[in-house]
Amino acid sequence: MGLPFWFTKLLVRTGVAKFTPRAKRLTDGGTAFLRHYSDRVLAAPIEELLDPAFVPDACGPDVIDLNPAAPRSESGISLGRFTADRRGNPPPQGLPELRTAIADRYQRFDSRAVNPENEVLVTHGATGALATALDAFVNPGDRVVMFDPSSSLFTLGAKSRQATVRWVPTWTEDGRCRYPAAAFEKAMRGAKMLVLSAPMNPTGACIADEDLDHLAWIAAAYNVLIFADESFARFQFGTSGKAFGRLAGADKRILTAGSISQEFGLGALRVGWLAGPRHLIRACGLMQNLNAPFVPAVCQQAAAKALSEPDAEFRVQRDRLKEKRDYTFDRLRAMGLEPDRPGAGLFMWVPVAGLGLDGRTFAERLFREERVQVGPGIAFGPSGAGHIRIGFAADDGRLREGLTRMAAFIDRLRNPSIGVMSARVELEVAPTEEVTETPVAEATEQAKPAFSRV
Repeated sequence: MGLPFWFTKLLVRTGVAKFTPRAKRLTDGGTAFLRHYSDRVLAAPIEELLDPAFVPDACGPDVIDLNPAAPRSESGISLGRFTADRRGNPPPQGLPELRTAIADRYQRFDSRAVNPENEVLVTHGATGALATALDAFVNPGDRVVMFDPSSSLFTLGAKSRQATVRWVPTWTEDGRCRYPAAAFEKAMRGAKMLVLSAPMNPTGACIADEDLDHLAWIAAAYNVLIFADESFARFQFGTSGKAFGRLAGADKRILTAGSISQEFGLGALRVGWLAGPRHLIRACGLMQNLNAPFVPAVCQQAAAKALSEPDAEFRVQRDRLKEKRDYTFDRLRAMGLEPDRPGAGLFMWVPVAGLGLDGRTFAERLFREERVQVGPGIAFGPSGAGHIRIGFAADDGRLREGLTRMAAFIDRLRNPSIGVMSARVELEVAPTEEVTETPVAEATEQAKPAFSRV
């Protein structure tokens, strides 16, 4: 006979639950982590979820599967099917080769030892990693700490689980994210989880090593879990600092997320992951099995191949992005704007309040009048009302054209007499002979940014 849920909660709060066989099975022996588990995990049908009769393990190539979940079709569209498809569903925690590739990645870049067997969970993108972590550890009414500004997905995820968001103000200084220590410590008291991205999204600011140590120390002091999205971690344009997963005192409470979509530009794969202590990963795996199991095997195979690419190729891409960052920064400054120069990432955080518009109105009018889309800052936190987010990872030509249209839009804001149609006609009319005294080759060379392939 099962225990009433209120009684289970009482046993957890008093610490008695850690002695029960169910708690040991639920946590895989890590009963000290039980206090972090959400009500969803505590109420999960653990016996069924761990029973291969309900959640069968993946079959190897030497197993004859007489319990297939779908028929084998030999229609025109299925001929030449992928090897992964012939093997049936992948393991719920992810293909072994992908989990090994992820563990090797941490060892290669962070010198962090991660066990691919039980400390890595493959998810449906970084968004799926966040959703799984929130489901596993956050209850309605729990306090979740975020830096302002932060990814809009962080806020939406926390609010959809009826959590209370506590904002910590930040500013960017020489590409580094700074925050008031006292405000952060106050926000962390009584919190359940700190959710952030490293580097920060949308500002592209990196967290200084001394601040990373402070974050880890406060999280340990107040027993707060840390979810760190490191999808943009390799896009650092300066010297890389410390890694979250190796911070002293934080190794037992940090979950790091990664994504093939951002790091390799393979958004269609929708493959991400979580890495962390096995007792935390276990709770996340249980939630994923209930909500969205089985990341497509063919996508996982492609992700494993991407992770095995030589690091030298990525460095070339990062150098090109740095050129694009500098080009975008210079163009925005020429428009009279004052963006922060990001130390990493793919975005630039741009204040536009000085133009007499809030970020939402600026973005809506820019899209309506020039067909250029930027991110309204209000989606990223309370401080974003007067900002927009601009990405500089677009193709060379589209980036140049988008910034040119934005410059024309800003000129009209400052001089309303220009008008939309007259500005467009001015851009579209071919130059006359009287104004083409500069040689064409010379003019083209002057307008060409450093990263141009033209």
